[in-house]
Amino acid sequence: ADWHDIYDRSQPIGQTREVVLENNVWVGDGSIVCKGVTVGKNTVIGAGSVVTKSLPAGVIAAGNPATVIRPLDADRELMTREDLLNRSGFAQDMALLEQTLRAENTWLKWLRTKLNPRADD
Repeated sequence: ADWHDIYDRSQPIGQTREVVLENNVWVGDGSIVCKGVTVGKNTVIGAGSVVTKSLPAGVIAAGNPATVIRPLDADRELMTREDLLNRSGFAQDMALLEQTLRAENTWLKWLRTKLNPRADD
């Protein structure tokens, strides 16, 4: 919505309209998506952009106002976070990573850092 009137801030003005972000949309940091806009599936919006009109699916858009810079390559497979987190073996990979990162963590080392800390602790 337009939030409130300039002089009487207790009164809303304008009309509300829905903002629709379809699946796998990436909105860059500091961007503004105005009311009534639909951003299509797999679209990327550049940081600091102001999206005033709806954007189609599968494009990169940026600017003020945001305009389509180019389409995404339709021949390249898209990997979403959902795909990454739901793939087989992910849990085992994370457990192995944690085990590797904590390999040097022992009670004795922890005690030494408390009693006689070093600069690299």
